Amino acid sequence: MPTYQYQGRNGRGEAVNGAVDAPNEMAAAEILMRRGILPTALRAGKAARRNIEWSQLLEGGVDLEDLVMFTRQMYALTKAGIPIMRAIHGLAESSHNKPLRKALLALEAELGNGRPLSQAMQSHPRIFSSLFIAIIHVGENTGRLEEAFLQLSNYFSLELETRKRIKAALRYPLMVIMAIAIALVILNLKVIPVFASMFAKFGVELPLMTRFLLGMSALFVNWWWLMAAGVILIVGGWSYWIRTPSGRLIWGRWQMKMPIIGSIITRSLLARFARSFAMMLRAGVPLNQALSLVADAVDNAHVALRIRDMRSGVERGESLLRCAAASQLFTQLVMQMFAVGEETGQVEELMQEAADYYEREVDYDLKTLTARIEPILLVIVACMVLVLALGIFTPMWDMFSAVQGKGH
Repeated sequence: MPTYQYQGRNGRGEAVNGAVDAPNEMAAAEILMRRGILPTALRAGKAARRNIEWSQLLEGGVDLEDLVMFTRQMYALTKAGIPIMRAIHGLAESSHNKPLRKALLALEAELGNGRPLSQAMQSHPRIFSSLFIAIIHVGENTGRLEEAFLQLSNYFSLELETRKRIKAALRYPLMVIMAIAIALVILNLKVIPVFASMFAKFGVELPLMTRFLLGMSALFVNWWWLMAAGVILIVGGWSYWIRTPSGRLIWGRWQMKMPIIGSIITRSLLARFARSFAMMLRAGVPLNQALSLVADAVDNAHVALRIRDMRSGVERGESLLRCAAASQLFTQLVMQMFAVGEETGQVEELMQEAADYYEREVDYDLKTLTARIEPILLVIVACMVLVLALGIFTPMWDMFSAVQGKGH
């Protein structure tokens, strides 16, 4: 049985740590709770991590559209009073997504063995996130499973809509950048070498810009394989680096400071935090657990680290407002929402309002993103034309003038 390393506090508030054997993370947390230990950190041992890694490699993920459809269908079926096993069996039979269908059939088998739905979902981490499982767990314990599926459906629908807006806004700039990159490659491999052979026949001294273009073209023609290998190594190294803990942390901080799109990313992360936090609190998840789950949901290592620091402060007895201020992560609007929410006991409602506000801001920024990027793209294209004009056409005009002078 896998071993989980834990840190927590006992009934007297003293810090404790150790190891516990359990089939999964949720079962380990329940064992510790029965022992009178409140876990604050739970990490799988080497054997458990290997099992999780192999299960994730063998099990593919699902698209957000599939999760939206699954949660909507489960809400409709559970609200209609259909037994959970029958509902899952029916959805598994009608699902066209193989990983989801396989996971649903496994859920049906585990439910038949008496396991709760939330514990059964823990065996499929690439399909059901920790946030997903926590909402289902609360829905099971409160007898409001259909409301849990409705909350998840609304959450995933908003997340899907935001992703589609971001893709639509970035489609035009990315297409222009790709066209520029392809044009540069074609010019250096096919066009400039023709002019290079023509200039060589005249044997005259060429301008600096022309020599630069000819040298760059020779580099592409003679060393294209080395340049391609360098690009592959850079992309591979970058992909490996951003998967390391330090790389994820630095990249998450850089994302929020990028010119033009940094503010959009920041607002989008704040909207995701507020929406996820509101959903967790509305479902009845404890505050410290909600912060831990939201940290995993924001999909930014830098923001996640700050949120986990907030959770540690809350567990030390500090107020949510003070912990949020210490994180230096949130804007004045969110800080005001925290302050009013703590005073009125309506943190989830105010967080939802903050999420709606930031989503409107992100929507407006995305609509104007193309207009802000277009001048930069025009400057890049203009510089390319200028370099080509100075490097190719100027010496041709000089040679044509020289030939005409000799003719006279």
